[in-house]
Amino acid sequence: MNDRIAAQQHSAHGTGPVQLSLREVRALATSTLQHHGFSEPHVQGVADTLVAGERDGCASHGLYRLLGCIATRKAGKVSPDAVPELHEMAPALLRVDARGGFSQVAYKAALPHLIDKARTQGIAALGINRCVHFSALWADIEPLTDAGLVALACTPSHAWVTPAGGSKPLFGTNPLAFGWPRPCQPAFIFDFATSAVARGEIELHRRAGKPIPEGWGIDASGRPCTDPATVLDHGAMLSFGGHKGAALAAMVELLAGPLIADMTSVDSLAYDAGTKSSPMGGELIIAIDPTRFLGGQCDAELARAESLFDAMVGQGARLPSQRRYQARQSSLIHGVRIPRALYDDIMALRLPNAA
Repeated sequence: MNDRIAAQQHSAHGTGPVQLSLREVRALATSTLQHHGFSEPHVQGVADTLVAGERDGCASHGLYRLLGCIATRKAGKVSPDAVPELHEMAPALLRVDARGGFSQVAYKAALPHLIDKARTQGIAALGINRCVHFSALWADIEPLTDAGLVALACTPSHAWVTPAGGSKPLFGTNPLAFGWPRPCQPAFIFDFATSAVARGEIELHRRAGKPIPEGWGIDASGRPCTDPATVLDHGAMLSFGGHKGAALAAMVELLAGPLIADMTSVDSLAYDAGTKSSPMGGELIIAIDPTRFLGGQCDAELARAESLFDAMVGQGARLPSQRRYQARQSSLIHGVRIPRALYDDIMALRLPNAA
């Protein structure tokens, strides 16, 4: 499979996108991570996330993130072989120390314990500490909804976003995610940044040489700006919905920062020390078992929730994640396309002198 990827690279001289099957996406991700010395748990955990992003049509969280993973490794800001440490804080509370590794490895170690506690206690919370985080939160929510649990997750990032009325970065993009299990249907999941847009979207605009829409960011003087490089390097991103998004961003800072004794977005950016690595900090995940709350009423209440979703769709609304699920069905059959420039950048990471 790697030989086919290499053959594509050597035989392709155009500028069009590169077509890959999902197996080839995984091979490209795993071999690149292995080339840079990541242990197998990190290789597989990170590759799972990258493949899921491409599979579900989320280009800003797909193979593009591989560039940041390797840059973070080269900067010495992620441990390539950290072994997580799990700590039980209370009957319904867990913390897992990622020990400077990627969040995926720590989460996978803690996930079965979180599910067990949620089913035993009715509700459980997990704090992931000292983790490097680059992924979308829906990837952490889906295993919980697959287990029949209601779930929430949030994490700070680097201080890139100004509070409403401000002009200097203070908050991270600070995503917030929620999941609701649905019998015989894909779960209802939303996952959005509390910033006007995910930072990866602005980075993709910069790579493509395209301006960003007004309302995404400001320059160093606090003026509206549509140049992605200026916003990313000298200005600040904006929260969505003005003061409402900023309040949610502050909530995420508190829940996944001081509440679990971890970094705020300002702390993470200071730790970064100008290397432009992925954020370091914490993540809070809460899982709720509806069967413990509802007992014999559970099936009836889940069915009542379906009437809400039917009413939304009946008005022509699109449920969150619906587009991801549609993209998933297509990519499983037809594969995905990635930009030629991104493919070439990844292939360059696999050269002997790139490690």
